[in-house]
Amino acid sequence: MKLEFRKASLADAEQLIEIYNASFYDDYIKYGECPAYGKTKEVMEKSILDYPKFLILCNERPVGCVSCKKKEKKIYEIGCLCVIPEFQGKGIGTQVIEFVKEFYKDWEEFTLITPADKLENVKFYSEKCGFNIESTEKDGNVKVVRLILGKY
Repeated sequence: MKLEFRKASLADAEQLIEIYNASFYDDYIKYGECPAYGKTKEVMEKSILDYPKFLILCNERPVGCVSCKKKEKKIYEIGCLCVIPEFQGKGIGTQVIEFVKEFYKDWEEFTLITPADKLENVKFYSEKCGFNIESTEKDGNVKVVRLILGKY
């Protein structure tokens, strides 16, 4: 599946809200909260400015988003990698990780968090993408796993 990536602008806020809501609805229902679900346009616009985002396009159709922010020199945090449900399980996530590794050429480490009980996410990041589990922590009432991918 051939993907394209386009840097998101403030004009993409409503499209991103639709993608996030479709991608994170199940998490919202399961946990009763999800910081990526139900954002207002103003909150999404601020998020676009604070956490640079790329729309994931498949045949010119927006099917997901990835956001990444430099935390410190050569260390980046993937704040969100989401794909709408009908496109999940098709290898898009793996291509997205390869994209961020190529785009952020100076990277030495990527970090991200995902719910600890979402074993498919933990397995995807650790087995398919090479991330290692660093720690577990709480985000609201959700136990999450912090994963790290390093060049070392």
